[in-house]
Amino acid sequence: MKTRIAIFASGSGSNAQKLMEHFKRSDDAEIVLVLTNNPDAYVLQRADNFEIPTHVFNRDEFYRSEEIINLLERLDIDLIVLAGFLWLVPKTLIQKYPGRIINIHPALLPKYGGKGMYGDHVHNAVIAAGETEGGITIHYVNENYDEGEYIYQGRYRIEKDDNLEMVKFKGQNLEHTQFPKVIESVVKKLKK
Repeated sequence: MKTRIAIFASGSGSNAQKLMEHFKRSDDAEIVLVLTNNPDAYVLQRADNFEIPTHVFNRDEFYRSEEIINLLERLDIDLIVLAGFLWLVPKTLIQKYPGRIINIHPALLPKYGGKGMYGDHVHNAVIAAGETEGGITIHYVNENYDEGEYIYQGRYRIEKDDNLEMVKFKGQNLEHTQFPKVIESVVKKLKK
């Protein structure tokens, strides 16, 4: 039986698309739902292109009701992947899926993590600090931003003349190649 994955995303969804592409060919897992808190998120179009159902929710539904948990349970979701999802995951969802919620962060945690540290905010902070390397962290989710146990960290070199676009490009390249592989390895561990 395939592991059933739900993706949460808030924006463009390029990482979500890489996961959809990867698991479309997988015998081990499938993406069965994409959820977003942003009705204008491009990830909705990406999911539609793969004929994956979507669900748009608001703050009340996410934090003050059991609707999301009930939906995930109805669909027999085994694993939740956050791919550019910006809200803090509520404790009720973490308790329902212990060790089964994974996030990707565009920096080498514990540096440049926490509330408000996402996307360009992270890359600009890395550049401003004069870092010579950047990276990504894929980690389990707990009740605090970016503090869950690390699964994978990957690094890339930052040259002196690298601008924001170049740092973003290097980071996204690493995300797009490694995120599907890491999620695949987590799926294989779940099956044991």
